[in-house]
Formats: sequence, structure tokens, C-alpha cells
Amino acid sequence: MIVGAGVAGLIAATALARAGWRVEIAEVSPSRATSGWGLCLTGPALRALNELGLADACLAAGYGMTGITHVDVRGEPAGEVPLPRLLGAGQPGMVGIARPVLHRVLHAEAERCGVVVRHGLTVVAVDQDGELVRVRLSDGTARQVALLVGADGIRSSTRSLLGLKTSLDYHGQMVWRALVPRPRWATGIHHFAGMTDTAGLVPISTRQAYVFLTENGVEQSVLPEADLAPRLRQLLEPFPGRVEEIRPLVSGAESGAPSVVRRPVRTTFLEGAWNRGNGVVIGDAAHAPAPQMASGAALAIEDGLLLAQELERHESAGSGLEAFMSRRAQRCRTLVETSVAIAGLERAQRHHDAHPLVDACHRLMAEPA
Repeated sequence: MIVGAGVAGLIAATALARAGWRVEIAEVSPSRATSGWGLCLTGPALRALNELGLADACLAAGYGMTGITHVDVRGEPAGEVPLPRLLGAGQPGMVGIARPVLHRVLHAEAERCGVVVRHGLTVVAVDQDGELVRVRLSDGTARQVALLVGADGIRSSTRSLLGLKTSLDYHGQMVWRALVPRPRWATGIHHFAGMTDTAGLVPISTRQAYVFLTENGVEQSVLPEADLAPRLRQLLEPFPGRVEEIRPLVSGAESGAPSVVRRPVRTTFLEGAWNRGNGVVIGDAAHAPAPQMASGAALAIEDGLLLAQELERHESAGSGLEAFMSRRAQRCRTLVETSVAIAGLERAQRHHDAHPLVDACHRLMAEPA
């Protein structure tokens, strides 16, 4: 039983089903719709997807990139970060992709492998019974399973049901994202330093990109939806150069769907074991980085694949889970801590110090998982 049909949950479901597990996903959302505009599939994500035979579909559906262009507060280029090309010299180092598109690719493959996805459902109670886990679902039914996987995000309820405790840390930043037409010059990620905030542009297809802005030194809050687009345009006003071209592209809601999303920058890292018995948490439920390294999806995809690999290599689920956590803990900790350090440098306006840290972390993540 997997809780959550996001990136980590769907990858884990596919990998486990291919290894011979019978897999059911409980997803609290009533439909397949997913929120958010886009995300980045870095080299490690593409490498893991390639092992599952899914990289080509993501390459075709997204926008391939080879580097990150940093731009200083005057609007002038401030350096390039080349991205490791883990699929080979002729392939991109990163792919920007729309979240709904990625979700469709992963969902279709999970179902093709026999995974049953039940929407509008979640786990509300867990009881360990030796090598089995009894779970009660929100519809009143129960399951007795050999493995429970919590892939239900940074606010994971599965983590709490398993008795695993961690803190959610807020870093004084709110991240804005808006879908915009892709300018012709946007063939890679552009990251713009500002006097107070930072901004950027990520292409996700030949026609579309998403603009992001990291608002520094603010408390967590919720703004009326009607205020989001005009406020984002206002926050982009101080940026010179190419941001002046992007700012008018931020528009209001279309067809009832919000055009701008605003989220707090929060992180967590689960110290100690990520499991209780045969219940385990993965992805953001275990290790949620700040978005500055654009690698949260990579960790989630690696988790799902490597969880299945370690369970297949070991005779018992318990020893497989122990091996999985031993393999993952330091890598995930490093990514989370690096993303927090970069967020701190952004708040201090030390952009030139952040750039080599981004480069070093991408090279470190290129090492085998």
C-alpha cells in the first residue's frame, strides 16, 4: 500500500510492481489533477527514469536544457553553470516539464504495470503486526499489507501514523510561480539576482515556461487569489533587462484556474530511521529540500526506484528497508542542507557565493545514487 500518487508514489509503485509486488495507491485527491505549473528533472532524475524506460517520454514531453545562466542585479550575465549530462553527451542535462504532463506519464506507466490507484482515499490508522501492517482507510475499509509506503509529501500524515517525528522549517521566503509563453531566448534556466528578491525563468515546452520569484524576508501568509498576478508583476518591477520582457506576460486566472501560485519555502529532514517496522516514508515525507537546487523531484524519483531495488535484493522487507535508508540518508541530507545554505545566501544577497555551491551540488548529485 502506497499513500500518495505524486512523483515518489507513482515511481515506487511502478518499480515495485515490476519487481512482482501487488501495489495499491491511496490518493487523497478526488481526481488525477495535480497542482503547480512545472518542475525540473535534473540529471539524476533522468538517469533514474531511464532505468525505468521513461526518460524518452519525459524528454519528448518537456524541454531539454544544458545549463543555468546567472544574471546579476544590473541585468548582466554573471556566469554559466553547465549541467552534468548523465544520459550521454548528446542529451540534455535537465528537462523542464509541466507537472500535469509528468503526472500523466507516470500515472499511465503505473497503471500499465497493474498498479491500482484509488482517488479520494487515504490511510487513517496503522497497526504493526510482526511482518505485516494493518491499515484502515478513510472509507472504513481495511488492508493487511507486507509494506506500507508513505509518499504523501512534506506534511505526511503517514509519517505521523508511523510515529516518526520531524520539524518543518520555514526559511523566510515565499516562492511565486506563473505560467508564461516561452521567450525565444529562453533555451535554458535563467536566474536573475535582485536587490531584494531573486527571479528566474524555466522553459517547460517549446511554447511555455514558468517564471518564478523568491520573495525574501517575509512571514508565511495567504493572499487573495485575485491579488496574486498583480502582486507578482509588482515584485518583478525592480529587475532590469530581460525580466522587463517577462513581467507583462504574467496574467490573471484563465478558465477558473489560478495563473499564479505562491508557496512558503519549507524544508525537513527526518533524522534517524525512516521506517517503523514495514512502514516507511520516502520523498518529501522524509527529506524535503528548498527549491533552490531544483532537485526535490530527483530525490523522489531515486527513492522510488532504489526502494524497489533494495527490497528485491534482500530476503526480508525489514533488511531491505534498512539497506535503502543506509543508501539514501547522506545523499538526501546533503541536498537538503545545501538547498538551505543557498536560500540563506540569497537572503543575504550573496549571489556570487551561491553560484559555485549550486555548481558543486549538481556535480555531487551526478555521482551514482
